[in-house]
Amino acid sequence: MKHSVSAAFPQDFLWGASTSAFQCEGAAAEDGRGPISRDLHKPIPGTADFSVASDFYHRYKEDIALMAEMGLKTFRFSISWSRILPEGTGAVNPKGLEFYSNVIDECLKQGIEPLVTMFHFDLPAALEQRGGWGSPESVQWFVDYASILYKNYGSRVKYWLTINEQNVLIFLAERFHTLVIPKDCKNVLREIYQQNHRMLVAQAKAMALCHEMCPGAKIGPAPNISFVYPASSKPEDTIAAENYNAMRNWLYLDVAVRGRYNEIVWAWLKEKDALPVFEPGDAEALAAGKPDFIGFNYYNTLTCEEDDGSRPLTQATDQQTARGESGMFRGCANPHLKVSPFGWEIDRVGLRVTIRDIYGRYGLPMIITENGVGAAEELTADGKVHDDYRIEYLKAHIEQMGLAIADGGEMMGYCPWSAIDLISTHQGFKKRYGFVYINRDEFDLKDLGRYPKDSFYWYKKVIASNGRDLSE
Repeated sequence: MKHSVSAAFPQDFLWGASTSAFQCEGAAAEDGRGPISRDLHKPIPGTADFSVASDFYHRYKEDIALMAEMGLKTFRFSISWSRILPEGTGAVNPKGLEFYSNVIDECLKQGIEPLVTMFHFDLPAALEQRGGWGSPESVQWFVDYASILYKNYGSRVKYWLTINEQNVLIFLAERFHTLVIPKDCKNVLREIYQQNHRMLVAQAKAMALCHEMCPGAKIGPAPNISFVYPASSKPEDTIAAENYNAMRNWLYLDVAVRGRYNEIVWAWLKEKDALPVFEPGDAEALAAGKPDFIGFNYYNTLTCEEDDGSRPLTQATDQQTARGESGMFRGCANPHLKVSPFGWEIDRVGLRVTIRDIYGRYGLPMIITENGVGAAEELTADGKVHDDYRIEYLKAHIEQMGLAIADGGEMMGYCPWSAIDLISTHQGFKKRYGFVYINRDEFDLKDLGRYPKDSFYWYKKVIASNGRDLSE
């Protein structure tokens, strides 16, 4: 459908931006914070560790003031599980509770609605040592943690997200140090999807508990959605794309929204002798955990062709590169798309496709919880960063979001990645996403000064006009 103009964004549209605790906070060993799983593993060679990051922990007032200057209506941030519960369970850290209480209060003081992610890639190290999501106790660990958050912050936080990019944690388990696979494990696939199942049950119980403890709040999942195209009109490629979409995307939203597993994925797991075991009450918990909205991270689409199982497959190197699964699909490049400096395909129209498909499947309001382009950047002598490529990228995606609204999609917000520069999960500090430049490099902390980029002032104009003025 070709619209002459995009639909107007709702008057209460939540224009925002995102961060995560371990990528921006720093203060890794301060005020009682326990180590996270990543702290037990060496950083990727040539990249910074997370001990200081962007120093948001000490500079949150300055950073939130900049967000207010930009005009943000919401700020998506995550709470570090180990800052609240240093051992993952047991004694609560009062300094951790106080910090996030202060962050929430500062947001509200500045007229910014907090959007809180409960778990964003930072499993407490103490829980990793107890088996992580491989432990049958992990569901209750997460529910107990969620209850502490609701009790302390539920009266001030209206919007909650459960688990960031659970699908990425499953696809790239070894990169994110979140799943613990026993050394003597004989069926790794079954173990991975058993742990995935526990996360899904934990999420469902956390959503139900949110509605019980915080009746005015809204909660939803936050998977990374990369819609998959078939490489050609060949019917077998369409089947492959349906397989890939089911495994990467719909499994997680089908369970979160519908309370049941995707049929294609279930059949594949059965064939691989990898079906998860349901504990008593799991099915009921999945059915009872109802989201109020869908959050999703969008960076690009993927493309695939059929795979007959006869050729070796290249596995994904990060969350946005194509992968393959023997007999199911073979990821491939899309010749119609440009590629970012860090190797991710850029598909603005794909965002419209994704919104249409999600809304058609689930009929729930949506908020984009991440969207952005990473780039190596340097500060000019007069303290500027001219990131016209970021403006171009965001403008194109906002335009497509407007068209998706005109198509009938119900959008409630947009939170680009990221509010400030922070450490990328794979490329360290050199891959910058923020509206605000943090004056440090990979290993030299410099003065950690804050410098708004050109995109900061552009996005300020977009927000002030409620998306009507996208001019550069």
